[in-house]
Amino acid sequence: MRNLLIFAVASIVMLSAPAGLAAGEVNLYSYRQPFLIEPILAEFTRRTGIEVNVVFARKGMIEKIKSAGANNPADAILTVDIGRLDALREADLLEPVDSAVLNANIPANFRHPDGLWFGLTTRARVALVSKDRVTPGELKTLADLADPKMQGRICMRSGKHVYNIGLIAAVIAHDGEVVAEQWLRGVKRNLARKPQGNDRAQAKGIYEGVCDVALTNHYYLGKMATNEQKPEQKRWANVVRVQFFDQNGRGQHVNISGAGIIKNASNKADAVKLIEFLASDTAQSMYASLNFEYPVKSGVKTHPLVESWGSFKIDTLDLEEIARHRDAASRLVDKVRFDFGS
Repeated sequence: MRNLLIFAVASIVMLSAPAGLAAGEVNLYSYRQPFLIEPILAEFTRRTGIEVNVVFARKGMIEKIKSAGANNPADAILTVDIGRLDALREADLLEPVDSAVLNANIPANFRHPDGLWFGLTTRARVALVSKDRVTPGELKTLADLADPKMQGRICMRSGKHVYNIGLIAAVIAHDGEVVAEQWLRGVKRNLARKPQGNDRAQAKGIYEGVCDVALTNHYYLGKMATNEQKPEQKRWANVVRVQFFDQNGRGQHVNISGAGIIKNASNKADAVKLIEFLASDTAQSMYASLNFEYPVKSGVKTHPLVESWGSFKIDTLDLEEIARHRDAASRLVDKVRFDFGS
């Protein structure tokens, strides 16, 4: 049973504990969409008896936590990007966690070295390419996006979006700012239009013949291919295939969704239990089936549709290292005036 409460200006969903289990409680801030996280939290409550009170929001979490100060009620936070996790770390809002379960289930490059945050799923920033207009082998590396052969063929959302900032930060981490700037200028020259829209809009651009290549998080293809409410998105999905980058080199760049414990959490022990559950086989499988994401825990199967795209080599550079270059990536987007298009 769920009881809808009002907390601040956001809705809190309380997942009630079944009778016979010890009472417990976790107050959770979440950037993750309710349809995805609620079933997983309900399963956690069913198994543990620990209630989860959730505030869902798209932005403003850091400001909300800071403004509350010592009166902040949140115990844990879920986010959808390494940038937001690192911003919480920079603001000194996260409590270190030492958990044998999390250390065993989550690879070291997907968690903070001091236990300040933990990756729960991975999302690959891939290319969707036209099945008809991009030949196999024509696009293999991120460097190829800046090659003159791609002139007028690329669609992207804003370079300032957190997904693209993460990708650019990864290029800086590997190659340095000078090379990254040259690369980003080359990508800008190859844009088919001014950066705009969301990730799905880029696939639509391929369908409409505006471009041949689009950068997107991989799971959007799964969402479009199975979208019964908006069947036009199935048509967008049908004209593209997934292209992973740098498979003969450093590997495909991935980002994460993740979680951390808020400093001075009142219910830290139960909040740690929640994050440990989110890294378990059960929750990892639910993430994969509900949102087409890649589990971080080894041995958990992906969605069959995602499986059909094939396996790929992952860039193993620590996300903590990539996160250090977020500000430089943002400045670079401004410097080359990326969002003004070609």
